[in-house]
Amino acid sequence: MKNIVIIGCGQGIGLEAAKILADNNNIIGISRTENEIVNSLGIEFHKFDIISDELSSITFPDHIDGLVYAPGSINLKPFNRLTTEDFRNDFEINVIGAVKAIQYFLPFLKKSGNSSVVLFSSVAAKLGMPFHASISASKSAVEGLTKSLAAELSSHKIRVNAIAPSLTDTHLASQLLSTAEKRDSSARRHPLQRIGSAVEMAEMAEFLLSDKASWITGQIIGIDGGMGNTKL
Repeated sequence: MKNIVIIGCGQGIGLEAAKILADNNNIIGISRTENEIVNSLGIEFHKFDIISDELSSITFPDHIDGLVYAPGSINLKPFNRLTTEDFRNDFEINVIGAVKAIQYFLPFLKKSGNSSVVLFSSVAAKLGMPFHASISASKSAVEGLTKSLAAELSSHKIRVNAIAPSLTDTHLASQLLSTAEKRDSSARRHPLQRIGSAVEMAEMAEFLLSDKASWITGQIIGIDGGMGNTKL
């Protein structure tokens, strides 16, 4: 049984990952969001803000085999309406939070001898998409962090990979999918003619945490309905 920390397990992809992994692993969930679903999973849960709170206030197992950093943001505006604070907030959520978590858990991950870190990017880091300047900048930083840490931490048998979804049916994307017309329009932008599900992203996270992915590191794995590499 692996010890796995999931940051952002209160909703969306992080929650689905907790559901999938809870049966066969010891899950320590961390999230600003607490709800009945999280509490029903039987996992160790801590209501916690990774940006402002100190992880040292929580007692963790001696070693950590997997770390999932799932918080994210969607802040779509024309570039001239984005403020420096918008960029700063997206960078804090997507990058600084991940850095803080990985730095704190690094001694625990080293003790595992075979650990895995899973981060989240976006198809917008690969494609030029209008109104995505802030999120694209921060998620591009996540991809750079993923590749750099994969190289640096490989000697400690720590694997680092990132999943890069396109639009996924989560609470975070609810305003973009709030009507049948919006859902249909978003689906038709993808070669596979549908939007992604949080379960699909969580299943990839499960794979990357498993021993089946023991020779995979430094990868940005697009789960995007073909949008990242296929032209309609």
